[in-house]
Amino acid sequence: MVEWITKINGVVNGIVWGPIGLALLFCTGLWMTLRTGGFQFRRVGHWMRHTIGAVFTNKEITAHTSKEDMAISQFQSMCTALAGTIGTGNIVGVATAIVSGGPGAIFWMWVMAILGMMTSFSENVLGVYYRRKNEKGEWSGGAMYYLTDGLGAKKGCKTLGKVLAVLFACFCILASFGIGNMSQINSIAGNMNAAFHTPSLVTGVALMVVTALIVLGGLKRVAAVTEKLVPLMALFYIVGAVVIVVLHAGNIPAAFRAIFRGAFNLQAAGGGTLGYGISQSLTWGFKRGAFSNEAGLGSAVMVNSSANVKEPVQQGMWGVFEIFADTIVVCTLTALVILTTGVVDIESGSVLAGVQDNALVGQAFTAAFGSFGPKFIAVSLLFFAYSTVLGWSHYGTKAVEYLFGQKGTRVYKVIFVGMVVVGATMKLGLAWDLSDTFNGLMMIPNLLAVLALSGTVVQITKNYLDRKVNGKDIPPMWSAFAEYQKAEEAEAAEEAKQAREAEALAELEILGGHAVNE
Repeated sequence: MVEWITKINGVVNGIVWGPIGLALLFCTGLWMTLRTGGFQFRRVGHWMRHTIGAVFTNKEITAHTSKEDMAISQFQSMCTALAGTIGTGNIVGVATAIVSGGPGAIFWMWVMAILGMMTSFSENVLGVYYRRKNEKGEWSGGAMYYLTDGLGAKKGCKTLGKVLAVLFACFCILASFGIGNMSQINSIAGNMNAAFHTPSLVTGVALMVVTALIVLGGLKRVAAVTEKLVPLMALFYIVGAVVIVVLHAGNIPAAFRAIFRGAFNLQAAGGGTLGYGISQSLTWGFKRGAFSNEAGLGSAVMVNSSANVKEPVQQGMWGVFEIFADTIVVCTLTALVILTTGVVDIESGSVLAGVQDNALVGQAFTAAFGSFGPKFIAVSLLFFAYSTVLGWSHYGTKAVEYLFGQKGTRVYKVIFVGMVVVGATMKLGLAWDLSDTFNGLMMIPNLLAVLALSGTVVQITKNYLDRKVNGKDIPPMWSAFAEYQKAEEAEAAEEAKQAREAEALAELEILGGHAVNE
């Protein structure tokens, strides 16, 4: 039975993470890039200014919502989304890409990320546009909803949209237990045991208790933790990686030369034939890039749709930034750490240090930091992997909610918490392989929806740019549903009125002050 399941899984995995699935992912990103006029390039200043730039200039981006408002802040949604994507793929995944595909794999990882920015943008735009409120007053959005109400609204596609939505939700739930929980916890337990000799059971029980306290408290509690954890873990790892790269700054030009030479077949991966070399480089770059940032999988949409934002494009821009931060920043730093410290052959990616690829980054940090290196990586993986668990707990919850309603989410959360100990103490084997496949299967219905609704994404984006950039006085496109559109417009009008009143009051106070002084 196990052998039969393994064979079937191997075939399906070879489709979703093979040439067919990766080609669909690549073409979707390329199509959305073309249809939006290269938004990630032409509007780079705009989306940078209105995402990470706004964190320091606009209090509304980081302000927590009231107890009555079940939405979370834009900053919290970004942190929770990054919690789900920044994980072992940013460390182990990059190492695997270099060892299997040569340094050139990093270039193709960048390509997949750049195109993935617009896939992520499109997902988030659709997620906010088609989201609904559940019985608790929380926003519920994601591929399930734009498959049902977006694709399903097209002529002759009602049943197709519903079936694909159900399949997506099922795949998401199954993936959340594997790639979103047990595999991450297993990685943490193994690294904590290796670095600090902590028994896996102790790690599992401790993380189970912490997970229960956070996850059972709902999205607001998850978001409250991730908004503190994600910036901390990112800063911790980035500073460590930058220190190593600076210490080996003389090797940086050689590292970039190896990346570009390998990408364009000027040097074969692993010493093989040139054609095989570029094939491996491209394949592993695409695979690890998709695995790292999850653009196109439809996962992060579920938390981005929960933000207290009216503009779908605003949340779309956060999706662009998330891919930038995950792959262009964190994965690139990991690659430079590996390529500049001499643990691999800089031309082929072949391991020189005699360690496995999953320990390669640890070896690189050891070369720079001595015995502190493995401990640094163990702590980094603890942060990275555990934040992924928190992010995926929400994804699975929303998928269960779509299928079974609010009552089902309570049962799911209890099972999810219990799986933490299982992940820490057992050899995953087939479970890991299956969850990887389910993770990839999420991509198929999601990308079909993005492609089918690409015209809607273009319309919403044009509407936003016409209003915000070109200054046109036209009605906004905020929601596919009239009741939510009207409610958002009324709320916006009230906010504008309060802002005008506050401004007028401030002017009166200034004038009053001048009169007193005179």
